[in-house]
Amino acid sequence: MSKTNKPIEQRDGTLHGDLSHDQMIDRFIRVDHAGEYGAARIYQGQLAVLGAKPIAGQIRQMAAKEQAHLERFDALIAERRVRPTVLTPLWDVAGFALGTATALMGEKAAMACTAAIEEVITEHYDRQAEQLGDDESALRDVITEFRDDEEKHRLTALAQGAESAPGYAVMSEVIKRGSRLAIWLSERL
Repeated sequence: MSKTNKPIEQRDGTLHGDLSHDQMIDRFIRVDHAGEYGAARIYQGQLAVLGAKPIAGQIRQMAAKEQAHLERFDALIAERRVRPTVLTPLWDVAGFALGTATALMGEKAAMACTAAIEEVITEHYDRQAEQLGDDESALRDVITEFRDDEEKHRLTALAQGAESAPGYAVMSEVIKRGSRLAIWLSERL
């Protein structure tokens, strides 16, 4: 801010500190790629523990959607020449560990994990879709399609008893906060 408390406008018309259009799109693709990668790893961790249980069929269906999302963002990373997050190795380990840990706590805890994460991701995709203009309608369509898939996963998890997991409220809040932090970090690093 200048001494008159007016924002400083830059040559390109943006305000000091604002992202350019290209920077915003890069962030969107980078963070969404990271999120889909993390989600795929969470489901892999859950399946490593619950693969023989009846719930595994539902988890496999959700995992297949996440893999398709990841493949689409892999393509967008290459097409748009966006640098992936440097945190990918961390999300690899953290995602699998979260999936494994919640699955070891039981099927309902695994579903509580899914419900919490998908709630945050649905909100995240909503915000992105609102920010995209008609010049990015193809990306907006991808994001809204994936948002709808994530909401279905959340509803599936709730139908599978997520809210009856022991310590649901605390677990859900911790996972949501962790997801929001992962989003913030992946946008930037």
